[in-house]
Amino acid sequence: MPNGVSAQLLQQQLLQQQLLLQNTQNQDDEIDLAELWRVIWAGKFTIIIITMFFALASVFFALSQPNIYKASAILAPASSESGAGGLGAMAGQLGGLASIAGINLAGVGGGGDKTVLALEILKSRSFIEKFITKHDLLVPLMASKNWDMTTDTLILDKKIYDEASTAWLREVKAPQKPKPSPWEAYQEFLDIFTVSQDKTTFMVSIYIEFYSPTLAKQWLSWLIEDINEYMREQDQVEAQASIDYLTNQLANIKVATMETVFYQLIEEQTKNMMLTEVKDEYVLKTIDPAQVPDVKDTPKRALIVVLGTMFAGILSVLIVLIRYFKTSKK
Repeated sequence: MPNGVSAQLLQQQLLQQQLLLQNTQNQDDEIDLAELWRVIWAGKFTIIIITMFFALASVFFALSQPNIYKASAILAPASSESGAGGLGAMAGQLGGLASIAGINLAGVGGGGDKTVLALEILKSRSFIEKFITKHDLLVPLMASKNWDMTTDTLILDKKIYDEASTAWLREVKAPQKPKPSPWEAYQEFLDIFTVSQDKTTFMVSIYIEFYSPTLAKQWLSWLIEDINEYMREQDQVEAQASIDYLTNQLANIKVATMETVFYQLIEEQTKNMMLTEVKDEYVLKTIDPAQVPDVKDTPKRALIVVLGTMFAGILSVLIVLIRYFKTSKK
């Protein structure tokens, strides 16, 4: 019996010690939180000064950023009408007869959706470099820094380009030169140019972001015109080459049936040539044309100020706490 009483007394003592320890820890936590609040309150002027400084800096930074306008256009793949597709089908159907005469029709015809090819060409280095050269975009692309709304003119950076003497003044390291290279212009154009295709509707969206809304719209219109013209010229060259090939092969044909086949193939390619002449929007058809944007796209000035102020508040609190803990350790 005494042993049982002793055991119970020991358990009660251990339980009391645990409760006492927990109470002590809770009191310590409360003291720590209260102490932290006192430290923060004591450093309120430091927090206010740092926060106000960063908030003002954020305002000046946001206001110093130039407006960027985004011009956009929505395009649809132009419907393929007979043309190369019909020629490809005919070449497949009559390929057996042609082989009897020892004539190879491989490569004659084509077809298929040219939209994917056109979009890849649109983003290619060679096409963009030719586009920049054709429309003389090097100076506005590489030397502009803002846009004057009242006069609708670009503001050029005088440290980069002297408009009076038409001389490039930018300071670069070798092997770069003061005048930007075609590769630099291509990289800069990619930063302002975006193209994408919806996999469900197959609609194509093209965007250009620039200081001047007028130039953004103009450049976008030129891009659509140039890619259609480029694809038209390529198909004209291929169709003419096919017609020349088929015409030359007619001289070697001794079977009347095969002459009919080749005349039909030549007729199909002639239709292709006609389609390239009558269709202005040869590959990409405009659904929503580019317009001069009235509202800027970036920068988001209010968001910049809010984020800058929040960052300053958190940073100032951390500075006050770190300074306090360093002092308390000493």
